[in-house]
Amino acid sequence: MSTIEHFSTARIAANERLDFWNRLTNETYPGTLVDQRKDAFEAEMRRWSLGDLVMIRPRSCGSLVQRRPTGSAPEAVVLHVQHSGRSRHEQCGRVAELGVGDFVLSSANEPYRIDLRQHEFLVVEMPRAGLEARLPDLDAALSRRISGATPGSRLLHNFILSLWQQGDQGYGDQGRSDAAWEQGVSNVFLDLLSLAVRDADRPIQTCRPLREKIKALVDANLGCAQFGSIEIAAELGVSVRTVQNAFAAMGTTPSAYILSRRLARACELLIVNPTMSVTAIAFDLGFSDSGYFARCFRAAYGATPSQWRGMQ
Repeated sequence: MSTIEHFSTARIAANERLDFWNRLTNETYPGTLVDQRKDAFEAEMRRWSLGDLVMIRPRSCGSLVQRRPTGSAPEAVVLHVQHSGRSRHEQCGRVAELGVGDFVLSSANEPYRIDLRQHEFLVVEMPRAGLEARLPDLDAALSRRISGATPGSRLLHNFILSLWQQGDQGYGDQGRSDAAWEQGVSNVFLDLLSLAVRDADRPIQTCRPLREKIKALVDANLGCAQFGSIEIAAELGVSVRTVQNAFAAMGTTPSAYILSRRLARACELLIVNPTMSVTAIAFDLGFSDSGYFARCFRAAYGATPSQWRGMQ
């Protein structure tokens, strides 16, 4: 099991950051090139190889990413999950516009281009063969947006986040190989990914109440710090006032509801991930200040997150 590696441009001279980043990305995913103003580029990344899966969790300012096939490896597929920000993916004439929680599958053997705003991605490259065995019509799923609001997509997103959480707790830093564990993780990942793709093809229930759509969308975007009425309205194709009225009918406001769901999710993480730090939970749930998170948690549950965990 390989060690999780951490990279950042923070200590690199401003005019050398982009070159440093391009060497890193090309080493990780051969043929990748990032384009941005050299003196304005800032980024950080965690990288983890888990069996056949090559996973990264990059966060950076806006940039243009292009990848051209090298032809030197077996055919691979790349999953990009939009954890924060927005992006536009282009490959083979297809265009996918991603919002928070959405994902896209791309072939590493065909050129693709990603136009990014300030963002964080969850990226996984995998051999094509394993996924195609589960999705015989894989080509039809490539380079198209898969909504993050479906149950399958949320399950996949949460599973990838849980892998990173386990890795950050030391499971990826033991310097030893556990082939059976890695193969098991890979199989579960491929099963969930194929489930999420098939889930996206299910007929949309147009009569589903707006409030239920809003609730599902909120739950899919708890990790996005900048998420509220505007983002919900844009995703659902309705006005901001319509979104506000839907929350008012539930006896709450958008910000209050989103906060309550984040805190409820925090309670779950405090139990199921007992070694995950309170700060890590706060950041994963869209809080930029762990002190503010603790104050909100105490106001809702009458105890700090650490005290609450100890009482369970």
